[in-house]
Amino acid sequence: MDALKERLAAKLTAARERSHLLTSLDDADLVAQVSPLMSPLVWDLAHVGNYEELWLLREAAGVEPMRPEIDTLYDAFEHPRATRPSLPLLPPDEARAYIRTVRDKVLDSLDGLRPENAFLFEMVIQHEHQHGETMLATHQLRRTSSHLVEKDLAAAVTPCPPETYIPAGTFIMGTSDDPAAYDNERPAHQVDLPAYFIDTVPVSNGDYLAFIEAGGYDDERWWHPKGWEWRQNKKIGAPAFWFKEGVWLRRRFGTVEPVPFDQPVQHVCWYEADAYARWAGKRLPTEAEWEKAARWDPGRQEPRRYPWGDDHLPGRANLGQRSLQPSPVGSFPEGASPYGVRQLLGDVWEWTSTDFHGYPGFRAHPYKEYSEVFFGPDYKVLRGGSWATDPAACRATFRNWDYPIRRQIFAGLRCARSA
Repeated sequence: MDALKERLAAKLTAARERSHLLTSLDDADLVAQVSPLMSPLVWDLAHVGNYEELWLLREAAGVEPMRPEIDTLYDAFEHPRATRPSLPLLPPDEARAYIRTVRDKVLDSLDGLRPENAFLFEMVIQHEHQHGETMLATHQLRRTSSHLVEKDLAAAVTPCPPETYIPAGTFIMGTSDDPAAYDNERPAHQVDLPAYFIDTVPVSNGDYLAFIEAGGYDDERWWHPKGWEWRQNKKIGAPAFWFKEGVWLRRRFGTVEPVPFDQPVQHVCWYEADAYARWAGKRLPTEAEWEKAARWDPGRQEPRRYPWGDDHLPGRANLGQRSLQPSPVGSFPEGASPYGVRQLLGDVWEWTSTDFHGYPGFRAHPYKEYSEVFFGPDYKVLRGGSWATDPAACRATFRNWDYPIRRQIFAGLRCARSA
């Protein structure tokens, strides 16, 4: 138990350090809303503390509510992001004091930790890191230069085939025993797939530029009907944050730079990803195809937690906000899956063709609002995490989901085709 408490305390601290880094701005910047798609950063800051109080103090430790009057302010289901600036939110200093007090009480409560509540701690840690990625998307939408420091990831790049063949057969999808897994990752179940090919690496900016220059945005043949309507209404002609001034440029955290054509494309929505795949003579992989390529070990006939094995090992994926951009395609050969597919975790979230739904035998836990209320055709599943995803919130079973029009997220794609 002592080792578990120490591990949870360290992970809580790491998540909070990241939150403080992402909110180390002037008060005016913290309370501003840079886009109706995003909350003011001060809302995210107090929200992670309120969520922590709800689950780790009230639920796990049985502590009386500290600030019950603010619960509705920081309930994501009560108030859409566009309306949050109009709420009587805690000002920055008060928000910091509140989450600091919550954290102090949570660390004190670890002395009475019951093993059955360990998942709630993992859930809260992942939740804060997920908001860290959301706050990074807010920073990307800001037009001023960022205070964030980029570290050199120094990823090795080696040649690899453009596609990987995945033979037909049954594999185990999802998990029933991963202690950190959310309800939508459970339970483990068998899925039988026909043979298919999947891209060995994500689609690059250079690959995507060929689609643009071939008139892909102007050719209705490649587009889902709703996507074509969206593209025409919004007059979209390139990934978000791209523009052309003689050469193609992009704006990244307030800095304008040439588009690096060897990196995976990011900031494309599902409709753009689907159109590119059709243009390329392929399709987006199903969620099951993505997961089999990512974690099934055909030699041992068992799944892995990560493409490279069951332990998180540094240097095998671009995760954790170290580099503030994707690594070149072909990076991290040592992070490949048993089939040889690369960069399945980190770099960019990857759109799949699958609507978000529960697995056979799904049970909501610990509350239906985490997953169940989003099930249905309105949301598409993304897999794999991005460079902005912390390793604590990334594994080969992890499922993300969003509307097919979302572009501010760090999402790209890889393609598949039937054998």
